[in-house]
Amino acid sequence: MSKKAVKSRRDFLKIAGTAAATTVMVASSPIANLASAKIGSRKPRWGFLIDLDRCVGCKACAVACKTEFEVPLGVFRSSVKEYGEGKYPKVKRLFVPWLCNHCGKPACLPDCPVDEIEASFTWPDNSVQKFKKRATYQRPDGIVLVDQDRCVGCGNCVDACPYKVRFLNPAKKTISPDAVGDHPADKCTLCIHRLEAGLVPACVNTCQGKARIVGDLNDSNSEISRVLNGKSTAVLLAEAGTQPQCSYVSLNSTAYSKGKDTR
Repeated sequence: MSKKAVKSRRDFLKIAGTAAATTVMVASSPIANLASAKIGSRKPRWGFLIDLDRCVGCKACAVACKTEFEVPLGVFRSSVKEYGEGKYPKVKRLFVPWLCNHCGKPACLPDCPVDEIEASFTWPDNSVQKFKKRATYQRPDGIVLVDQDRCVGCGNCVDACPYKVRFLNPAKKTISPDAVGDHPADKCTLCIHRLEAGLVPACVNTCQGKARIVGDLNDSNSEISRVLNGKSTAVLLAEAGTQPQCSYVSLNSTAYSKGKDTR
């Protein structure tokens, strides 16, 4: 191999390495933003925002969610609905990502038959707050979760959810001694394991259109707060009275209800 060829190969590897480093920096920037937002508020209130003007319907969010949690075939934590708008020849194909809204007043909580117990929640500033929890419960920071060790598999919360984003996970078994069903309830957890590490949820990290934002609603400087204050947004099924903490930019509230579920 000639010296010229060796030099060219080295130059190529150097350029490729620089490009890769640049790519990593770009990909990690949302994580850095989230970490800063988390530090900015001593007691965060987590919220989610989806900009439908930026969503391309690639469904990478749904795939990333299934991969992150090994969700079995036939059930989903996150999905994308699609629908058409207009009449031929002026028609559009639109998409609505669909997930747990981590509601301010969750409809799923009251129907959980499991007895309340006292639990402790530690805020980022290390202060501790006591709260009551059933198998389905809401943390003080707003995230709605399922304690699958206590879930009895009754499916009440699945039926109560107006967004139909809960399911009984066929890949897991109920272990509660009071179980009435074989499988515990499951749903989106807002990737709390990632949030608590200063990372964005898997679906946000994989969104090529940068259509998804998660952040602290109590921090006026967070990205989600700035977008909510600067753009007109709407929520799904506002009439249900659940106070969803997931907002949408450019949501067509009459059309999405007719959307075909393409999970």
